[in-house]
Amino acid sequence: MNKGELVTTVAKKTGLTKKEVDLVLTTILETIVEVVSSGEKITLVGFGSFEARERKEKEGRNPKTGEKIDIPASRIPTFSVGKFFKEKVNSINL
Repeated sequence: MNKGELVTTVAKKTGLTKKEVDLVLTTILETIVEVVSSGEKITLVGFGSFEARERKEKEGRNPKTGEKIDIPASRIPTFSVGKFFKEKVNSINL
């Protein structure tokens, strides 16, 4: 499902227009990016948590040449799945 399909589904379930749903969804996503980028954590109980984590500098190798390279330290966004979400996904028979 892409963003457009998500907007359509939410609009059908809520009775809101696609334009209203798109505005709300876009605003939520922008807010998550802003908050996590500033170093804060967002927790949505049952769904999951968004936060930035630090990666230490490490040594890697160029896969073509085998040459050693230094990979600089960085911050990466992460998502940890909440209990309800994980249980719901695991309840589906494969």
